[in-house]
Amino acid sequence: MAELHVELVAADRKVWSGQASLVVARTPSGDIGIMPGHQPLLGVLESGPVTIRTTGESGSGTVVAAAHGGFVSFADNKLSLLAEIAELSDEVDVDRAQRALERAKADDDAHAQRRAEVRLAAVAGDR
Repeated sequence: MAELHVELVAADRKVWSGQASLVVARTPSGDIGIMPGHQPLLGVLESGPVTIRTTGESGSGTVVAAAHGGFVSFADNKLSLLAEIAELSDEVDVDRAQRALERAKADDDAHAQRRAEVRLAAVAGDR
């Protein structure tokens, strides 16, 4: 099976690294799927869930993360997702994200609302 190497990095840490058969991420043009052999790519990473179909020694599975802004780069079967903020779905405190969403709606803060929605979507996508 063809694989690509994926690095999901936030400003403060490496969030996830490994082999994958497919990665889906949000760009200004919409969601993009990247598979081994994809054309070279450099683009903007929008806030949204990132879904990684993993392969490799530990077997296949799915990793979902909430990513907030940044860049995506693909060349030579190496994908780099460089996010301003990113967290794996199992790191999301659902109660805290729900409270943040309610607060953002009450304050009419579209940016904070989007951030909370992405965190909750990442958790929902992991189920």
